[in-house]
Amino acid sequence: MSDRSFLDWPFFEARHHELAAALEEWARAHLPVDHGDVDQACRGLVRDLGAAGFLRHSGAGEGERLDVRSLCLIRETLARHDALADFSFAMQGLGMGAVSLFGTPAQREWLERTRTGGAISGFALTEPGAGSDVANTATLARRVEGGYRLSGEKTYISNGGIADVYVVFARTGEAAGAKGLSAFLMPADKPGLTIAGRIEVIAPHPLAQLRLDDVFLPESALIGKPGEGFKLAMSVLDVFRPTVGAAALGLARRALDEALARTQARQIQGAPLASLQMVQGHLADMALKIDAAALLVYRAAWTKDQGAARITREAAMAKLYATEAAQQVIDAAVQLHGGDGVRVGSKVEELYRDIRALRIYEGASDVQRVVIARSLLS
Repeated sequence: MSDRSFLDWPFFEARHHELAAALEEWARAHLPVDHGDVDQACRGLVRDLGAAGFLRHSGAGEGERLDVRSLCLIRETLARHDALADFSFAMQGLGMGAVSLFGTPAQREWLERTRTGGAISGFALTEPGAGSDVANTATLARRVEGGYRLSGEKTYISNGGIADVYVVFARTGEAAGAKGLSAFLMPADKPGLTIAGRIEVIAPHPLAQLRLDDVFLPESALIGKPGEGFKLAMSVLDVFRPTVGAAALGLARRALDEALARTQARQIQGAPLASLQMVQGHLADMALKIDAAALLVYRAAWTKDQGAARITREAAMAKLYATEAAQQVIDAAVQLHGGDGVRVGSKVEELYRDIRALRIYEGASDVQRVVIARSLLS
């Protein structure tokens, strides 16, 4: 079993211990799931996580605040058992993050559905010409009587094709660049919204390209105020970037577990592989990177939970270090497995594919470096 001593750090309260124990028990009984039909697997995971009560942590109910430490603990635990389970949980939170933080009572009715597993959500921000550069968003929201008409294209949209509702960002034109964007709540059955294509990636999960052809949304679909879309998106990422680090942490912990089991069982020249000092050095480096990543992840989460308005620098540090360190830890685990490490179907080969995207989505590693540097220079 993975090292759980980090739960004794002062970042956590009794309720976090209870949550971690309950989720660990559930995960051992239900994970991993069959990934043969990824869409069906994700639908089942959302349903089951909702039925077990864990999805209520993915958003804030009326009068509640998001608990980022709980989000991180859940993502770390799920990722350690099954990366697709982590994805399914995370997208319920990220997809409805803007509604959780800024939604109206009517909009929050969708949030209650996603928090119980009754609906699946998506976060439609990225475009073919606007990935890291959100200010370059080209999807247009044209003001018309009673609301807006949206036209444009979104890509690499998680849960694309299976989501029941999306939060979509479009240009409303209040100002140039980032100051002219707004966020909208868009049910997936709106006329004019089509799935232009599905996208296959190395660690399969539902991804799609969305096309919006004159999609009408009423005034009530606007989240926050016109022109606040960029601010809303960054506030959501402030909360969820540390959780990406937590997911990476879960993958890294599983890689270390696999490496420990392998090096203690594998014999070389009549002794366990783990008896070699070089191997011990690799294991020590892996453990060091994991603890350093955990400290950064849970510092960011704790800081937000203490009431900090923004944790942009802390979140960037947590995501950057944890995802990069996890890549190194998993690579070391593959190396320690030798030929079995690159065999399709082995756990460390699966982890190797799972980790790669985390260094890209929700702000690539070099974007996080820019964020950190700007915070220092300011």
